[in-house]
Amino acid sequence: MNIAARTGPVVEAERLTKHYGATVAVDGISFALAEGSVTGLLGGNGAGKTTTIGMMIGLVAPTSGWIKVFGADMAKEPYKVLHRINLESPYVDLPHRLTVRQNLLVFAMLYNVGDAVQRIDRLAADLALAEFLDRPAGKLSAGQKTRVALAKALINEPEILILDEPTASLDPDTADWVRGHLERYRERRGATLLLASHNMNEVERLCDRVIMMKQGRIVDDDTPAGLLARYGRETLEEVFLDVARNRRQPAENEQEAAS
Repeated sequence: MNIAARTGPVVEAERLTKHYGATVAVDGISFALAEGSVTGLLGGNGAGKTTTIGMMIGLVAPTSGWIKVFGADMAKEPYKVLHRINLESPYVDLPHRLTVRQNLLVFAMLYNVGDAVQRIDRLAADLALAEFLDRPAGKLSAGQKTRVALAKALINEPEILILDEPTASLDPDTADWVRGHLERYRERRGATLLLASHNMNEVERLCDRVIMMKQGRIVDDDTPAGLLARYGRETLEEVFLDVARNRRQPAENEQEAAS
């Protein structure tokens, strides 16, 4: 089904749970992502973000509950929709001995991209990869690896793009350019973006919704403006710290408690 034909959410999770032995990584969360939305998935280390993303792309099997992407149960039939999704993370290394071009060609073949050579050339121009396109991936700087990771994530023009710290290791100017590129891509493609980031300025700029996780649970879910108003804060970083350190409850809860 084409994304334009959908009327419901493109991602739906219901009571999604993952246990690793006695450790509960994700604890019965439910959420849905609307087509064309940009959602921030926030939380400290160990909050359950990475496990949630793993279940969303079919790499991690839920202990219970389910998550569906374009209607496909990702624990049972991820092959139906994986060609419509991609993940960007600068923390996932590409094969070091292959050049950037060779790596991108491999991923283009995996995603069955028909015009792979032309697509790589366009991405190289868009993301300023040309000067190191034929350099082994193992000899790239951290910032160059981040740009290549983004090119890999865009190789199949995904309808759902999952971003894990997309501007890590980039200087402020390049990071700002990448954010602008993502905004233009979403607008042009009508793509749905899920952003996991510790850069709160980035989240405020890109996201129209923020899901906050702690200890495997969703502890808040609202627009950035709604979170700022409810916690009585001026920045999302302050809200993040309040949640992480248990030092403040949403303003509306405080008012209820006082009454």
